[in-house]
Amino acid sequence: GIKAGYMGEAESESLDRHLRDRLRLTEPKLRTLVQGLESLADMPDPVGKLVAAREITPGLELRHETTPLGVLMVIFESRPDVLPQVVGLALRSGNALLLKGGREAKRSNRILMDIITKALGDDLPEGAFQLVEGREAVAGLLEMHHYIHLVIPRGSNELVQSIQRTSRIPVMGHADGICHVYVDSSADPTKARQVVLDSKTNYPSACNAMETLLVHEDWVHNGQAADLLQSLREAGVVLHGGRRAVAELGLEPAESMSCEYGCLEAGVEVVSGPEEAVAWVSTYGSGHTECIVTEDAAVAERFLSSVDSACVFHNASTRFADGFRFGLGAEVGISTGRLHARGPVGVEGLMTTRWVLRSSTSHTVTQHADGQWAYTHAPR
Repeated sequence: GIKAGYMGEAESESLDRHLRDRLRLTEPKLRTLVQGLESLADMPDPVGKLVAAREITPGLELRHETTPLGVLMVIFESRPDVLPQVVGLALRSGNALLLKGGREAKRSNRILMDIITKALGDDLPEGAFQLVEGREAVAGLLEMHHYIHLVIPRGSNELVQSIQRTSRIPVMGHADGICHVYVDSSADPTKARQVVLDSKTNYPSACNAMETLLVHEDWVHNGQAADLLQSLREAGVVLHGGRRAVAELGLEPAESMSCEYGCLEAGVEVVSGPEEAVAWVSTYGSGHTECIVTEDAAVAERFLSSVDSACVFHNASTRFADGFRFGLGAEVGISTGRLHARGPVGVEGLMTTRWVLRSSTSHTVTQHADGQWAYTHAPR
């Protein structure tokens, strides 16, 4: 089976535990994958969807409608479950697809692609979805900016930045997943513990896992911060402190407070309030996902409106920053950029738009200049 094949290869290469976790296709992962694909299949066709329409003049109608981006190239490292998700999204959005997986999951990716190709059969145009192998092939494709319309790298900071430096093709993705949870002075201790533990320990290697915990200074004074940190330690989390956390909570100093650990480690810092928490996120964050835990609705809204990240949550785990959990069926990745799509990128993020103008007779700009008709620009 798939699992025996790729896990044997992974273990023979002495890969670390966190990488093996990402490689493993467990039953829960597969169930979630199936649910997401079924959700995509049930979605209405997004191609040709009307965005807006107006009459330019009687007999001349303009439509603004959705259309596929074109040819996508998705480069992912160690998670074979990415492959069927991305294929499902490309199929639903009408895009052609080039897929490049990591060497560690090569056998799993081949098997999954073979299953997909056989399942689609003649419904899939020849060459519409292709699995690419080898660095040389990828390097050549990254130069084909006339034919490939978007590159989506899913992997390490180094992978994303390398592609951004070397290719003229637009790149959509995120370089880091430095997510924060800020526990405010009015936070309920039980809720704070639930949210913080889930954000860090549910899947530590995910890009939406908490990497830095910010606690209000009142929690240090009343002892609740110490209790929260003890809960993290009992869950196996190794903690590293910022300046105040070292002095006031006795933590070992962190090498960097802008770190994506990707494992059961986290940074901790003490802040004076939500304003300092927002400033901290702006300085050390990556624009991915931030959460505030508080019972003060006004403070929560101020935090949510002030933090400039793709996803901002109140009393909810950062792990919700996911296309499946957002009801998108699946995601091709999470974008922290500001153009085109931001946050979990589902079908809508893989569409662009075009303008379609139809005349019932024939219309020219000269006719308007000669006074034969006037612009109405009436919405339809």
